[in-house]
Amino acid sequence: MNGGPSGFNNAPVTRAFIIASALFTVFFGIQGRSSKLGLSYLDIFGKLQLWKLIVSAFAFSSIPELMFGLYLLYYFRVFERQIGSNKYSVFILFSIIVALLFEFLTLTLLKDSAVNLVTTGPYGLIFASFVPFIFDIPVSTWFRVFGVRFSNKSFIYLAGLQLLLSSWKRSILPGLCGILAGSLYRLNVFHIRKTKLPEFIISFFSRISWPTTGSPPSAPARSIVRNIPSYASLQVERNYPSSMPSAIEPSEDSIATLVSMGFDRDSARQALVQARNDVNVATNILLEAQSH
Repeated sequence: MNGGPSGFNNAPVTRAFIIASALFTVFFGIQGRSSKLGLSYLDIFGKLQLWKLIVSAFAFSSIPELMFGLYLLYYFRVFERQIGSNKYSVFILFSIIVALLFEFLTLTLLKDSAVNLVTTGPYGLIFASFVPFIFDIPVSTWFRVFGVRFSNKSFIYLAGLQLLLSSWKRSILPGLCGILAGSLYRLNVFHIRKTKLPEFIISFFSRISWPTTGSPPSAPARSIVRNIPSYASLQVERNYPSSMPSAIEPSEDSIATLVSMGFDRDSARQALVQARNDVNVATNILLEAQSH
């Protein structure tokens, strides 16, 4: 399960965030300061080391955490493609800020100055992203390994579980705070899902990120229908024999699933027809259409 077309087409904010996270982690790792980046009550309310708040939003405390974290961030770029870079930037800011507020509340209640209770890294954003992943990304395939049933979403859950337990209590706390932040975003508190940032900020992310080869400007959602056939034809030819019937009427459940992911109904229906009612293939068709 790859979250749509490979690369960072239509995901400049995700690309910039991943680059920043990798650079911060490597920089502090080379200096041997990664283990000192965690948050504690004394750091924030005693020593006023506010720089740790910025660093903790990007830098992981170890290379294994970095690998799992970047893998999840890369997969979750699918949400930037669905809602657009502007709203996804709002989602990032909201998730990080709200998760930090919950962490502050926990640190204030515990007042344990002896240890760094909260590990560093963008746990708030990653685990906030699991909320739309659970509710908005459908399960399209099931398979068994040694008699155990898995879905095409299982590997993402396993990677998230590994990251959540990577530092035990120190990583569980920010992970849970991230889930709470993602839940509040989904509930649309303060109408946050309608909030947008100035467009020059998004343009800034596009300029500072490494260029993606052949990345054209994104197409509006309304024009997706016109863009589907070129990719859809290749996708169908790759996955289905040419002798199969040319059209299969998609089910209402499948259409509703794609609509809930942010695609308009007409585009969803046409993609499902092209994909022979396979939701996973149809999702990839729609995402690829958005990148042209």
